[in-house]
Amino acid sequence: MLDAGIQTQIKAYFDRITHPITLQASLDGSAKSHEMRELLEEIAGLSDRISLDLAGSAARRPSFAIRRDGSDIAVTFAGLPMGHEFNSLILALLQVGGHPSKEAEETIAAVKALDGDFTFETYFSLTCQNCPDVVQALNLMSVLNPRIRHVAIDGALYPTEVEARQVLAVPSVFLNGEPFAQGRMNLADIVARLDKGAATRAAAALKDRQPFDVLVIGGGPAGATAAIYAARKGIRTGLVAERFGGQVLDTLAIENLVSVPHTEGPQLAAALESNVRAYDVDIIGSQTVEALIPAKTPGGFTEVRLASGASLRARTLVVAPGARWRKMNVPGEDQYLAKGVAYCPHCDGPLFKGKRVAVIGGGNSGAEAAIDLAGIVAHVTLIEFDPKLRADAVLQAKLKSLKNVDMITSAQTTEVHGDGARVTGLTYIDRSNGTAKRLDLEGIFVQIGLVPSTEWLKGTLALTARGEIEIDARGQTSVAGIFAAGDATTVPYKQIVVALGEGAKAALSAFDYLIRQPEAVSEAA
Repeated sequence: MLDAGIQTQIKAYFDRITHPITLQASLDGSAKSHEMRELLEEIAGLSDRISLDLAGSAARRPSFAIRRDGSDIAVTFAGLPMGHEFNSLILALLQVGGHPSKEAEETIAAVKALDGDFTFETYFSLTCQNCPDVVQALNLMSVLNPRIRHVAIDGALYPTEVEARQVLAVPSVFLNGEPFAQGRMNLADIVARLDKGAATRAAAALKDRQPFDVLVIGGGPAGATAAIYAARKGIRTGLVAERFGGQVLDTLAIENLVSVPHTEGPQLAAALESNVRAYDVDIIGSQTVEALIPAKTPGGFTEVRLASGASLRARTLVVAPGARWRKMNVPGEDQYLAKGVAYCPHCDGPLFKGKRVAVIGGGNSGAEAAIDLAGIVAHVTLIEFDPKLRADAVLQAKLKSLKNVDMITSAQTTEVHGDGARVTGLTYIDRSNGTAKRLDLEGIFVQIGLVPSTEWLKGTLALTARGEIEIDARGQTSVAGIFAAGDATTVPYKQIVVALGEGAKAALSAFDYLIRQPEAVSEAA
């Protein structure tokens, strides 16, 4: 299953294994079991520290556990962890085998200190780019704390189980048999949910942070680049964000980033984080900014207030909060989120195999979603508000060639219907005659663009009617010393390569602003 090049690379990784491990497989006569056995035999053949046991007795078949010999440490995969989950498999092998994690020491200590018995089950799909973060975090937790267990389950292999548990979005996490969380989370997020005092301790740890010369808000392409360019100037630089990557994490294929023929969102996000960590940047993760209090005098300190209750201070800011999926804002949308209403066709599409779904939005994103879903679901209805689709001609031609895709234009979705547990349909208005019509279906994928994440800036910085931060050619906002970059600003063309350049420009502008103030840089620089 693994080509020679990948095997050579993995074999080099396996040199880092310090504790012998056993792959304990629970198989049946299915084709997937045959594939799993083939994969496990190849892996076991790459290291004398890995052995294979085909006599597993787990209820889920096919599945396999990675166990550290002579201990209770183990992680389990109920399915073939290929695609986006292949890295999760390699990390699990290394970590169960004793290779240390690169997570922050305080977060690792918090996991080890969790008191209780926790059995996690995570449903993932192989096309989900959000799932690996959750799978890898929970796998690591089960390695660090013997009272934690985790099983990563490929929902496509266990449709009866998925149906019974009403899993309509991935990643979906269950704890001790009960729903725990859905969507992307990192290790710190999970710990904070389990340890109610974690947020308080995190806020207390930030209390004594010295003021920054430049503080970047946001960990997407613009924010990461701004942090690097500021740090290269030798000034005290910080970056505060919920997580690295931003909207990039929800991007499947990236083929227009100059000098990089092809990459995927999670890979680019990881590269951005690695690049930032190579510089002297104080990274403050898993934090949400909720307000800015601008400096009273030029060159003074702006206060950045966090949702955790902590505050940070900086002489200059680069604000790069990015954007998020735009919602329809109709009755039933929030009620049935992750119960049939979805925003990521790549992640959640496999859960709707054989079902009828709608895609809202006739731009490129909507057309691409409909095309992808058509190969999985029974039928797709594409609904567009305007009289004609806005997608590129090549995408429209592909849509017209698909027999299980219908297109409705001049239609405004007005309500999402459900039975209390899941979506059952939607209502739309035919804008050509004003009549209301209902579609019976089981899934709705919303693809109507992005909205800037700037609500918390209202009344502080000048925003457009669309919520974009108004900036000039140098990235300067309406408040002196506060600069902005990326998709949340008025810069045209929301592209990754544009955000990278805008982040660099904003950081350089912030530095230029600093050196023109009476107290140009802090003593800490």
